[in-house]
Amino acid sequence: MPFRIIDTERIPIKLWLEELENDALQQAKNAANLIPAFHHVAIMPDAHTGYGVPIGCVLATQDAVIPNAVGVDIGCGMCAARLTVEFPGKKEIKQVMGEIRKRVPVGFDWHKDPQEWEGFDRAPDIEIIQQNLEKARYQLGTLGGGNHFMEIQRGNDEHLWVMVHCGSRNFGLQIANHYHQLARTLCDERKIKAPNKDLSYLPAGSGKEGDAYMTAMNYAIEFAKANRDLIMKQILDVFSCESTEYINIHHNYAAFEHHFGSDVIVHRKGAVKAEKGEKGIIPGSQGSKSYIVEGLGNPESFHSSSHGAGRIMGRKQARRQLSLKDEIEKMEKRGIIHAIRTEKDLDEAESAYRDIDQVMHNQRDLVKILVALTPLAVIKG
Repeated sequence: MPFRIIDTERIPIKLWLEELENDALQQAKNAANLIPAFHHVAIMPDAHTGYGVPIGCVLATQDAVIPNAVGVDIGCGMCAARLTVEFPGKKEIKQVMGEIRKRVPVGFDWHKDPQEWEGFDRAPDIEIIQQNLEKARYQLGTLGGGNHFMEIQRGNDEHLWVMVHCGSRNFGLQIANHYHQLARTLCDERKIKAPNKDLSYLPAGSGKEGDAYMTAMNYAIEFAKANRDLIMKQILDVFSCESTEYINIHHNYAAFEHHFGSDVIVHRKGAVKAEKGEKGIIPGSQGSKSYIVEGLGNPESFHSSSHGAGRIMGRKQARRQLSLKDEIEKMEKRGIIHAIRTEKDLDEAESAYRDIDQVMHNQRDLVKILVALTPLAVIKG
């Protein structure tokens, strides 16, 4: 059950963590005071400040969709594969990591040649999609930057695992920005006053703008899933092996669902669907454990769980406050091949994130752990 419930707003806020930073708490209150918001707002144990709503927010609405409650990286998510190879030594892992870097562009880099995906042939006839479709052919199969990563892991099931975190790249960003601006314009024209303009919304189910956003969003989700699939294919090719289990999920999206007796649109921004028996992936930060989990279908969280560890420091704060020497020593003592080289990399250091084990403890009523994964090597965007 949630640690606490705030009942001072239009609808309650249920939190699966003890403390939430002030900015994120205000965003949660804004969401709770939004007129289309339904029943309650659920805040996951990895929550922190985002745009519009906290990252780690689950928000159900009636007849409205909020682009910023999905986020700019539509369809961002995780995939994980259990491999059919023995545990490699450190020298072999370094060779593998070097080959992966050659095949998978990271940061702002794209492929030099267009990539193949059958989904390009059925792209919706929506202007913002058609405008960005050609570039998307070069973005497919690329990692991106920020907290996106590729990681080789040792499972406590005695198998080698590979995990990838990435999303819809610039393609999804363009779609998100277009529809957020449209939502702001329409709310202004219709004199709809949201608690914050970042919570501007589109009518859905009967409004053409909201329905068009849902179509474009779902296509971006497909693109993000294909992006992870292609990256994982490259990694498996490097290992010259197959996978015996493969999971591919997303944690930035909205979907039509039925909760508390009503048909609603559930927005999960930095949250994973955790239906009873459904498998999921909850990564830790760089250097900490990650988990393969099974959902418990808790209705209080709208059948959701956290999507990761969650930040406790902003990027600039981490670069100012953390010690490069200490963070490198921490990783190297554990024998992890890591991606911390300079002060600018400290924003993705383990100390910038919550303790993943505490996060997992806080959501023990949302998911159960199936496999714990210890990092061996990581490539960051």
